[in-house]
Amino acid sequence: MTARPTVLISGAGVAGLALAHWLHRAGHAVTVVEKADGPRDGGYPVDLRGTAVEVARRTGLLPRLREARVDMRRATFLRADGGEVASVPARAVAGGAGAEHIEVRRGDLTAALYAGVRDDVEFLFGDRADALDDSAHGVDVTFRGGHRRTFGLVVGADGVHSATRRAVFGAEERFHHYLGHCFGIYTMPNTLGLSHELAMWNAPGRAAALYAAGGAEEDLHAFLTFHRPTPPGTPLHRDALAEVFADAGWEVPRMLDALRDADDLFADTAGQIRMPRWSRGRVALVGDAAYAPSFLTGQGTSLALAGAYTLAPALAAHRDPATAFAAYERVTRPYVTANQALAEDGGATLFPTTAEALERRDTRLRSLATLPAPPARPAYSALALPD
Repeated sequence: MTARPTVLISGAGVAGLALAHWLHRAGHAVTVVEKADGPRDGGYPVDLRGTAVEVARRTGLLPRLREARVDMRRATFLRADGGEVASVPARAVAGGAGAEHIEVRRGDLTAALYAGVRDDVEFLFGDRADALDDSAHGVDVTFRGGHRRTFGLVVGADGVHSATRRAVFGAEERFHHYLGHCFGIYTMPNTLGLSHELAMWNAPGRAAALYAAGGAEEDLHAFLTFHRPTPPGTPLHRDALAEVFADAGWEVPRMLDALRDADDLFADTAGQIRMPRWSRGRVALVGDAAYAPSFLTGQGTSLALAGAYTLAPALAAHRDPATAFAAYERVTRPYVTANQALAEDGGATLFPTTAEALERRDTRLRSLATLPAPPARPAYSALALPD
C-alpha cells in the first residue's frame, strides 16, 4: 500500500482548519500545529459572502452556520458630537443583494471547522514550527520543543504576521502594504443595552464603534480606528489608542475606560499581504499569510475559505508540488486581486479621513434608510470553484 502524502499545516485558524478538512478528504495525512493551547474561540464576527458561502456549503457547514448567524438588524452612525446621522437597516450595509451573506462569530466558525476534522487530523497544540529545511525528499521541521519530523509538504496558514512566510520568504516588510489605518478591537460590558446592532461614531480620520452581536446581556465588541499616513514605528499599544481618542465624545470615554482593563485587546495596522508567489519549493501559504486583504474589505475569511478549497484539489491532482502550487495560484489569484481592490472603497466609506469626505459619506448614509440594499460586489463571487 502506498503511504499517504504527509502535510503539515501551521495555524489552526479558518484557513488552516478548512485546508485540513479538504486535504484529509483528498487522502493526505494531515498534521496541524498551533501555538495556542487549544482551538481558538471568541473574536470579532466575520463575514462570508458569495463564493465563500458555496465553499461552506460544500464543506457541510452551512446548516450550522445559518443557525449561528449574527442577526444584525440596524447600524446607527453618529457625528463627532454624538448626534445621529442615520440609522439604517442591516441589509443596507451588509453584503448587498444577489449573493448570500452570512455573518457569524469567528469562534463559531472555527468550532464548526474543528469539529469536522478533530477525529481525523493530528493536532499539535501549544507548539510551533521553528525551522524548516526544504529538500528533495521533504521538509524537515524542527518544532519549538526541539523534536524534528519530516513532511512531504508544509503550508503556512498562520495569519498576517506569518512565521512560516518569514522563515521561507523573508521579512514581512517586503510583502506588507500599509493602508493608512491603525486599529484596536476588544470586548467590554454592554452598559448601553445594545442588541443586534452596530453604533459607529465618526470624526475626520477617527472612528469608534460598538457592536452588539447578540442581545443586551452579552458583551459588546469595541472597535477603535484612526488614520495615520505612515505606519507607526513601533507596535501599536493601548496607550497610543487612548491618546488618539482622549478628546472624543459620545461613548468613547467609557470605551477608553474599558480599554485600560481589556485582556483581549488586539491592536494592529490595516494592511494587505501582496506576494509575487505564494510558494517556494515544498512550502506554500494560504489565507492571510499569503494574501490578507485587510478588515477594510470584509473579505479575509472568505478568501481563507476559498483559498483552502482551491489549494487542496490542486495538491490532489498534481504529484509535483511546483505544478500543484502553480495551479492553485492560477485559479485563485484573480479572485484575491479583485477582493483586495475593495479596500480603497471600504476605507473611504466607513472611515473618511477629511471633513469633506465625511460629509459626503453621511449624505449617502441618509439616503440608505429608504433605498434597497446595494448590489453584491462582483468580487464576492469572482472565483469559479473547481468540482
